[in-house]
Amino acid sequence: MPLHVLPAPAPALRSVLAALDSPAAVREARTPALRTSAGPFTAEAPLPVHVLDGAAKAGVPPRTRLAGWRFLIRCGERFIAMAEAMVTADGWAFSRFSEGPYVVSTERALRQADSLPTAYQPRLLSVPELYMLTLWLHADPAADPALGGAPVSADLLVPLAPAPPGIAAHVPRRAADLLPALTVRMPPDPLLG
Repeated sequence: MPLHVLPAPAPALRSVLAALDSPAAVREARTPALRTSAGPFTAEAPLPVHVLDGAAKAGVPPRTRLAGWRFLIRCGERFIAMAEAMVTADGWAFSRFSEGPYVVSTERALRQADSLPTAYQPRLLSVPELYMLTLWLHADPAADPALGGAPVSADLLVPLAPAPPGIAAHVPRRAADLLPALTVRMPPDPLLG
């Protein structure tokens, strides 16, 4: 069943397209693949990026917050980079370009998820304490991605490569199974002593 990909906020997409169209404005942010490719470039596969907060705090359920929108950047027949827009006090703004293993891994995970028999809304879930990124397949395809919350038991998480040691990349796992496994790997909160 196809994924239910929601459109990114128009200002977020515009900020990324402006960065792609204006190399001089963001020259320092260009990746090697973007600098050496002739283009044209397109921004595809918009994914809301959520950050997992509170997963290491005992007795506190983890929560997520929307941190931005990430787009796969296509040049010709392949994806060569990612671009991210983040929300600021003045609205959406271009944040950065990136490339590397997460580009290929995200594309692979999206193709894998698109073949599942259940409809999901794709999101990215960042776990900064573990330097981990997952494709978060939210079980409610019509949910507002701007709302916080946490993955629910019906959601699937697909760790992207490179995944932390002991976590298999590209193996979908129920959020209810993977989140506890991640929690025990997180460093203790220094404020808790």
